[in-house]
Amino acid sequence: MLKDILSQAWEAMVHNRRRTMITIVGMAWGIATVVLLLAYGAGFSRAIEAIFSQWGTHLMGVFPGRTSEQAGGDKAGVKVQFTLDDVDTVWNGVPGLIHITPMVNKDVPVQNELHTYTWTVTGVLPDAQDILHLPTSEGRFFNGQEEQQRAHVAVIGSESSTKLFSGQWPIGQPVRLNGIQFTVIGVLDTKMQEGDSDNNRQIYVPFSTMSDIKSTKYLDGIWMNYSGNFEDVERHLRETLAMAHHFKSSDHNAIFVANLMEQLSQFRILSIALQVLLALVGALTLGIAGIGLMNIMLVAVQQRTREIGVEKALGAQKSHILIQFLAEAFVITGAGGIAGIALAELVSVMVGRITFYSAIASNATDADIYLKISPTAVIVATGILVVTGLVSGMIPAIRAANLDPIEALRYE
Repeated sequence: MLKDILSQAWEAMVHNRRRTMITIVGMAWGIATVVLLLAYGAGFSRAIEAIFSQWGTHLMGVFPGRTSEQAGGDKAGVKVQFTLDDVDTVWNGVPGLIHITPMVNKDVPVQNELHTYTWTVTGVLPDAQDILHLPTSEGRFFNGQEEQQRAHVAVIGSESSTKLFSGQWPIGQPVRLNGIQFTVIGVLDTKMQEGDSDNNRQIYVPFSTMSDIKSTKYLDGIWMNYSGNFEDVERHLRETLAMAHHFKSSDHNAIFVANLMEQLSQFRILSIALQVLLALVGALTLGIAGIGLMNIMLVAVQQRTREIGVEKALGAQKSHILIQFLAEAFVITGAGGIAGIALAELVSVMVGRITFYSAIASNATDADIYLKISPTAVIVATGILVVTGLVSGMIPAIRAANLDPIEALRYE
């Protein structure tokens, strides 16, 4: 029976080839729009994730400030200062931490035999490589033994390497930091960099050695990575430091917390909202094509009124007529859907990458929008297509099924 119904639908489509092709093109255009808009939304979300992933998402930094609320007998306006004791306090008081490192930095002259620049030198523990996501493209990061021995070794950014050594092999080369000689043991991978940002000009040295450049009695900050809920970690962090330094945990001016996961969560909400909006726009576009299909099917019902009357006179039930016209609508919808998905795939291959973050940042092509047709986008688009085809085909099919056979036989 199904074979006969599909055969009838195909014959009706072939009989009105031009009208059928126009309708299929409209459906194909609508489904291609839905798929491409969903692919764009997913590409935008991937771009945001790529921007944050270069630093690691489960990353948190805390920096000292000045109190703005009175706490007990302490007045507001007291300067908070971190020491190495605070690193131990945070490590023991905040659950879920994986690694932690103190951080001290200073802008100093960086020199070799040919060049002199002023860049930021940062003293950290070896765990900073995992915390701050600092993979090396050449050489290696310093280790625990070099930290204990106060070794004069340095890991430099990719841009620092290019400017200092002009393409020569940098590993093992001497470099003077604030007039003190260090040996380059590693070059960091290139990171995305906006404008004159110094992301690729950072220089890292062991924390113990940093005391030769700047006093490490007071820290400029503490970095850590963690597992678990970012809100709980930040809350415990604020409470732990508030107790240690006698300020209210609600005083956000006393300490500043850089919580990358919080920022990423906000961007994820925006990404989801964008994808919903694009899906809605695509569904409305496909709905316009569905209206075209409905009109065509209504015309088909009108043209085949006498044929419907004959079928009913020969004993055809309402359900038979209904299924007959629904099948025709679904065949047109299916053909348009297949053509539309193929068109979307072709467009995505031709377009490939859409400039996004690389327009304002260097080394940022990974954070551009790539139009990749995912199975999820195809499934969602197919669901919208099925609903559109059902609604567009149902109204004409019901009208055909409800025709009075006597009046239909009289129709000229």
